[in-house]
Amino acid sequence: MKKIPCFAFTLLALACLLSTETNSTANAAESTVADQKYNVLFIISDDLTSTALSCYGNKVCHTPNIDRIAARGTRFTRTYCQGTYCGPSRASFMSGYYPHATGVLGYKSPRPQIGDRATWSQHFKNNGYYAARVSKIFHMGVPGGIEDGGHGADDEASWSERFNSGGPEWKAPGDGETLENNPDGKKPAVGGNTFVVVEADGDDMVHSDGKTAAKAVELIDKHKDEPFWLGVGFVRPHVPFVAPRSYYPPFKPYNKMLLPEKVDGDWDDIPKAGINYKTSVNMKMDIRRQKKAVGGYYASVAFMDAQVGKVLNALNKAGLDDKTIVIFTSDHGYHLGEHDFWAKVSLRDESSGVPLIISVPGKQPAVCNSLTELLDLYPTISRLCGLEVPERLQGKDISAMLDDPTAQVRDTAFSVAPARKGFLLRENRYAYIQYKEDASAGIELFDTQQDPQQYTNLAAQSEHKPLVDRFKAKLAAKLATVRNNDLGRN
Repeated sequence: MKKIPCFAFTLLALACLLSTETNSTANAAESTVADQKYNVLFIISDDLTSTALSCYGNKVCHTPNIDRIAARGTRFTRTYCQGTYCGPSRASFMSGYYPHATGVLGYKSPRPQIGDRATWSQHFKNNGYYAARVSKIFHMGVPGGIEDGGHGADDEASWSERFNSGGPEWKAPGDGETLENNPDGKKPAVGGNTFVVVEADGDDMVHSDGKTAAKAVELIDKHKDEPFWLGVGFVRPHVPFVAPRSYYPPFKPYNKMLLPEKVDGDWDDIPKAGINYKTSVNMKMDIRRQKKAVGGYYASVAFMDAQVGKVLNALNKAGLDDKTIVIFTSDHGYHLGEHDFWAKVSLRDESSGVPLIISVPGKQPAVCNSLTELLDLYPTISRLCGLEVPERLQGKDISAMLDDPTAQVRDTAFSVAPARKGFLLRENRYAYIQYKEDASAGIELFDTQQDPQQYTNLAAQSEHKPLVDRFKAKLAAKLATVRNNDLGRN
C-alpha cells in the first residue's frame, strides 16, 4: 500500500474542513432564503400611464410617494401588460397564464379555467401567508362596481379576507363636467366609461381610494406580526376623473396643460382596427376639453399618489420597511391624446406599456430597461420569498434584474387587445401589431429607434417584407406555445 505523506493528511483534513464549512455556509444561505418570509405589498393603480409619474419624467404631475418606492427599488421602463384592458390583464397576472391560454379575454374570473391551480396570492396563502385584497385586484367595474360596492369578477379562493371600498364616483358632490360627446355643454355629469371631470367637495375619505388606503393601513397594523400578501387596488385615475378639490390647483387653469404633438395624416397608413376606440374625433372633444381631460387625469393621479403615501407610512410605522417587498404597477397604460387617441385598448406603447417598480429590502435602487411582462410578477415574487415556483407558470423569473439591471430574460414582450383581435410582439427595436390571427384586418410595424412615437407604419413597404414575414411566423409560434398549457390536463 502506498504511503501518504504526513503533510498530505494535513491538506486532506483541511480540504474536508473547508468543504464542510463551505457546505454549511451554503446550506445556511439556502436556509435563510427558504426561511425568509418577506411580506408582499402589491399596489396597483387603474388605467395609469407611466408618463404621468414624476419618477418616469413627468414635470407637471408630481407623484412623490410613488417616487419613494422608485428611490428604494428597481424602476422598469419597458414592462408590458398582457391585455390592454382591465379584465384580461388582471386575470393574467393573477393566474399566471396569458389571456389566450385561459380564454379569459373579457371581464371574468379565471377560476373556471384554472380549476384548483393556485393564483398568485393564493400560492402565498397556501404557504402560510395572510392574503388579503382591498378593492380592485381582479376585475371590478368602474364606476359601476365601485358605486355598488360588490366583488366584481373577484376570486374568493385567492384570499384570507377581502374588502371593497364603495364611493360616489361621478355622483360625488362638486363641480362636474362631461367632456365626451358633449360639444354643446348641455349634458350633465354622467356615469359609465365616460370622460367626466369632477372637482369634488369633501376630503379623501369621501372616495373609494381614500377608504382603500385607510383599510390597508388598518390591515398592516393588524397583521404586522405575521407574513402577509396584501393587494391594494386603487381605482384612480380610471374615469371618471374624480378627486377632492385640493388636488386640482396645480393643473389649473386647464388651458396651460400641454397636449401631445398632432401630425396631419397620422392615421392614413394604419388599418382601421388600429384606430383606437376613443379618439378626439369620435368623442367630440375640442382642444379645451382635451386639455381639461389631461388636467383631470393628473389630479386623479395626484390623489391616488397621496393614498399610496398613507400606505407606505403605515408600513414604516409598523417597522416593516426592511421586511416587505413593495410592488407598484398598473393593469395597462393609457393614451392622453397621443395620435389623437384616448384611454386604453390600443396596442401602441402608451396603452400596452405599464409602470412597474419593485422594491426589495437590501437591494440597491436601479433603472432596468430590459423587456418584462406583468406575467413575470408571480414567479419572481415567489422566488424572492423562498417559495416554490410552479413550473406551469407562463411568466419568467426576473429576480436577477434586481441585482443586475442589465440582465435580460426575454427578447420579446407579448400583449393582446382581444376586442380588436389584436396582438403585439414588442422587441427592443420593433413593435409588430397584427389584427386577427391571419392578419386579414391589417398589420402595423414600427421602428421604435428611428420612430419612437410610432408615426410611420412600415408594414406595407416592400423592403420590410422579410421582417413582417418573420414576425408573422413568430406570432404563430408564440400563440401555439401559449395555448400549449396544462389547463386541459389533470
